[in-house]
Amino acid sequence: MVAQREISAWRPRVPGVVEVFHAHYTEYAYPMHVHDAWTLLIVDAGAVRYDLDRHEHGTPHDTVSLLPPHVPHNGSPATADGFRKRVLYLDLSRLDESLIGPAVDGPDPADPVLRHRVGQLHAALARPGDELEAESRLTLIGERLRTHLRPGPGAGTPPADRAAADRPLAHRLRELLDERVVAGIGLDEAALLLHAHPAHLVRAFGSAFGIAPHQYLMSRRVDRARRLLLSGARPAEVATATGFYDQSHLTRHFKRLVGVAPGRYRTASR
Repeated sequence: MVAQREISAWRPRVPGVVEVFHAHYTEYAYPMHVHDAWTLLIVDAGAVRYDLDRHEHGTPHDTVSLLPPHVPHNGSPATADGFRKRVLYLDLSRLDESLIGPAVDGPDPADPVLRHRVGQLHAALARPGDELEAESRLTLIGERLRTHLRPGPGAGTPPADRAAADRPLAHRLRELLDERVVAGIGLDEAALLLHAHPAHLVRAFGSAFGIAPHQYLMSRRVDRARRLLLSGARPAEVATATGFYDQSHLTRHFKRLVGVAPGRYRTASR
């Protein structure tokens, strides 16, 4: 078999994400090395075996591997056809150094929900203009990882009482999103303005309105786009005027919510 090394790497405009790295290797083996960032890894095909802190680990189905910064590790294919992986490198603003020890002890949580969310995050990171969605998904992923690494007692305020208490916060976030429909706002900035943790914001909004903050914002932008298209504006102009990254970004969300592309919607209007 001919050795293959296919990679894709970029740095998105999402706070805390140092790098996104996708790779397909058939025979390549990583030597022992360290990173100054957290390595959040899922394997889509094949499997990887690696040593972390002198203990052997692997990547069976439905696992998510979280390798801590500054701890040596290696990696090599554990299957004949190599492996295909997707990796996020996260700085210490997302997961602090106090979690390094627990991550060394248990770097491969078997959590299908977490794995699915990481896949959704990779999809959002590949789409310029969907940074708020990526931030929201990353925030909830960080919260779930911390739960794996440092389980809490499980007690607390009943869900119904918590939702009622969070409703004013959700309304304040909705007002902020309404003010920033075109300009947009990052989740960290919103959390700072509203004096709340980002994960708390996302959960409160979803509980109050049944929709994620990024979905609400895109819905508002699409509504504005419809009005402009009906007035005769061209899709490229509409994309700029409504806060989308570019025309393809507008088209993707417009088709998802309306069922047709902006250009077809414009030509069908009376």
